[in-house]
Amino acid sequence: MARQTNTLFLEQWLRTNIGGVSYSVSGHSSLSTSSSSARAIIQAWSEIRDSLQNQTFNPLILQSLKTLLNSQASLHVADPQAKLLLSVLSSRSYDLPSESYPILLRLLYIWVRKSFRPSTVLIDSAVDVLSHVFATEFGLKKSPSFLAEGILILGAISFVPSVSESSKIACSELLCRLLEEDYELVRLGEEIIPDVLAGIGYALSSSVDVHFVRVWDSLLGIWGKEDGPRSTVPTALMILHLVEWVVSGCIKSRSLKKIEAFSQQILGTSKASYVPSALVMVAAGVLRASRQAANGQGLEFVSRLRISAENQIAFVAQQLISETKGFINSDNDPANSLLRQCLSLALARSGAVSFTAPVLLCLASALLREIFPLSHLYMQILQFIHSSGSEFDTNEIKRHLDSTLFKEAGVITGVFCNQYVSADEESKSLVESLIWDYCRDVYSGHRQVALLLRERNNELLVDLEKIAESAFLMVAVFALAVTKQRLNSNFSQEIQREKSVQILVSFSCLEYFRRMRLPEYMDTIRRVVACVQENESACISFVESMPTYVDLTTWQDFSSKQKMGYEWSKDEVQTARVLFYVRVIPTCIERLLAHVFRRVVTPAMFLYMGHPNGKVARASHSMFVAFMSSGKDFKDERVSLKEQLVFYYMQRSLEGYPDITPFEGMASGVAALVRHLPAGSPATFYCIHCLVNKANNLLSDANALKADDWKNWQGGPEPCKKILELLSRLISLVDIQVLPTLMKSLAQLIIQLPKTGQTMVLNELYAQVAESDDVTRKPTLVSWLQSLSYLSSQAKMEVFTSKEREGKENSASSGTVEPQARL
Repeated sequence: MARQTNTLFLEQWLRTNIGGVSYSVSGHSSLSTSSSSARAIIQAWSEIRDSLQNQTFNPLILQSLKTLLNSQASLHVADPQAKLLLSVLSSRSYDLPSESYPILLRLLYIWVRKSFRPSTVLIDSAVDVLSHVFATEFGLKKSPSFLAEGILILGAISFVPSVSESSKIACSELLCRLLEEDYELVRLGEEIIPDVLAGIGYALSSSVDVHFVRVWDSLLGIWGKEDGPRSTVPTALMILHLVEWVVSGCIKSRSLKKIEAFSQQILGTSKASYVPSALVMVAAGVLRASRQAANGQGLEFVSRLRISAENQIAFVAQQLISETKGFINSDNDPANSLLRQCLSLALARSGAVSFTAPVLLCLASALLREIFPLSHLYMQILQFIHSSGSEFDTNEIKRHLDSTLFKEAGVITGVFCNQYVSADEESKSLVESLIWDYCRDVYSGHRQVALLLRERNNELLVDLEKIAESAFLMVAVFALAVTKQRLNSNFSQEIQREKSVQILVSFSCLEYFRRMRLPEYMDTIRRVVACVQENESACISFVESMPTYVDLTTWQDFSSKQKMGYEWSKDEVQTARVLFYVRVIPTCIERLLAHVFRRVVTPAMFLYMGHPNGKVARASHSMFVAFMSSGKDFKDERVSLKEQLVFYYMQRSLEGYPDITPFEGMASGVAALVRHLPAGSPATFYCIHCLVNKANNLLSDANALKADDWKNWQGGPEPCKKILELLSRLISLVDIQVLPTLMKSLAQLIIQLPKTGQTMVLNELYAQVAESDDVTRKPTLVSWLQSLSYLSSQAKMEVFTSKEREGKENSASSGTVEPQARL
């Protein structure tokens, strides 16, 4: 809150309240960071005094003035020094250079603001001198800084309580005339705007109100003039906090006449000369001041003032909506863009306001078009690339990331959600549709841009994704508000399910930008998933929103050349969306009809089993596990589909093993199918057959290498060992009808292993059977293991005898006799 007693230099305070945006300010219009020594300051005053006494202008005076200006942060100008400055200004002995006037006025301003009680006689004298200077010198030597410093000192004098009423009126009159006649100078030097606004603020806070409305007219009117200063967001923010400062002073001093005039003639009317963006900021400043006053004092006139301010904001919002026809159309008017930005910042800084539909719609428009303008940026980038093929200038996006508007996105989102909570049903439905459509547009646009920029301009892509990540946070917060409003007993189950599906689809579009564990996101997901999984039609609706196989493997909007080069596995945005579906669908798999799963889900599931990213591939295997584990009542359609899927599942998994297929994913899939298929299913036999063939192929490859580490099973090939491990685990899982086939195939594989490998696998099998409490299959397995151990030992003996016979034959052929000790 701006308390006037604590604000020494109003222009400084205004600069600090524009959210980090800095003006490039010339030396005489801001407090300089440099400082001169005390000796230099004394010397400067001495040189000015000597020059005045000698009645000659010494060029060193200008340097002396600059020395004092450089120390203004710590400089104190007493009445004698002020009298000296006024003497210099009013002297007719020499012609001052134009550069000296702004500095002299600034030093007088420091005198007025830092003096506890400046001499009223000297103040009256200063008013006379200033009137003369602006009547005789300003016309010939006018400049932006001369104007700004003049407005600043005139406003500061009118704000001093002890100054005579006639002097205050004279200063206000001259200030208004400067603003009305020379406002175009502000456009020539926009760095002086904080000083001009500060001067206006002082004048508005003066104890006299003769020119009160006239000053307001100047403040609100100069921005709309063709040759006036440009309206910008930093300027608008300074107007907001200026009004906060002025109105809080009026409330504190109980200036009821001023407040009444302000409420009726400024907030209560809409003059054609008033710029809407400035009006909005004035209203927001009133809201900030009234909120602070209401916290400490229950004043009725403050409540009326607040109502007038809220009505003014709603009126401007309604005008904007009417002019842009609901803002859904393409609105590229810079003035409307500025107004949307100002409205959102005004509401962000003024706190909660009563709901009105136009305000809600303007906030939605600001969020989607100004704060997170991704659709506009995507269109610009794509047009630029396709037209020129050169690099896109990233400065626009970097400036946006550094802007106050973007930095306050979180606060604006909060205000938007509060408006939504209080909205009527029609307004709620409208903004919901806008947000959900925006999510789809971002998904589509970022896919294209990411694929084109990935190898060309990664810096630009990173900056775009910073905006998109913040947009995701906005959507997550809004979705939670929708969930709390819609998913309750006030709405039918059908509406709740519809909203839940919309939220899930929107989240899927922005999944790529979810880079953190957001509580709002997790709460929303839990609620909407719980709603969807209870209903078959809701599950089907969500699943059918999943991209089709054709959409996943081709990109229809690319040119033919680009389309040929499209690789689905490198489309990270699309992959993230599919991963979202693959993770959510298992939660509602029980409600999903088999033919829908086959038509919509299986193509994507099998496609992404071959994705090079292990996390994505494992998720696809988990999807298969969820389906195989579902429907335990063995309905004909679902069982039939399960058996059909197994045949392609084994082909797809093993063709990518071990390079792509993650073993853990495949192992879980195999375990699920042998558990949940009917006893004696042909699909189970096929699964065993495929695993054995793969193991044989891997063994053949290993034998062909004849490597030492293959003979030593400890360093043997991991893929082969893992397949054998999986087959070994299956002896406890497969049904009794399949078990003999599995035991026979596994025995044949074990016999082919090196000696060390056979021993280790047999030991593991013995341990596994020993721990089993399955009284049905355990006797069979024990007998099988004993037979397998015997065959293994016989195979080892045959290998040893064969080697011994081969050694004897080699000795006989060489004419040597093996010593008896070697036998």
